[in-house]
Amino acid sequence: MVDAYGLLQANLPTLLLLAGAALIVAEALAPGAHFFVAGVALFVAGLVGLVLPPVLGAVNLLILAVVVIATSLATLYVYRELDMYSGPGEGRTSDSASLRGQTGWVTEAVTPTGGEVKLEDGGFSPYYRARTVDGEIPEGEEILVMDPGGGNVLTVEAVGDLEDDIDRELAEGRDPDPAN
Repeated sequence: MVDAYGLLQANLPTLLLLAGAALIVAEALAPGAHFFVAGVALFVAGLVGLVLPPVLGAVNLLILAVVVIATSLATLYVYRELDMYSGPGEGRTSDSASLRGQTGWVTEAVTPTGGEVKLEDGGFSPYYRARTVDGEIPEGEEILVMDPGGGNVLTVEAVGDLEDDIDRELAEGRDPDPAN
């Protein structure tokens, strides 16, 4: 007669390995960090279980449980540190209107007809097509998003070119000769 406990103990590492691999593949098919933490934990526990000698009996189950918990915590910590998929949401945009006022720099010279910029807090893909109202902004110049334009093409201006009413009034009131 086959002992069910012995059969489970002998095949548990292989089952954990396969379940972990299946969850990792499921994460690749439906990203969002729903399956990855558990998949990595089960996969690592399966690998550890294959290395452990089967003579330890119930101790193996305890070791595998500790490995699953420790690997889950470590994987979750790394995900939070890298801010992947979920997390505090910093550096992510919720809609095109949230791009207004963002700063970045020019990666491809921006003209009234086109160019490319990289925003500091531009989300998962921070590169955007951009244009200016007038003139050209050279590569490497710092920019400010003036109009998100629905998120497809941003209207930007060089930060150095921006002057508001307060700046103009201050400039008019200054004495051009600092010796006076």
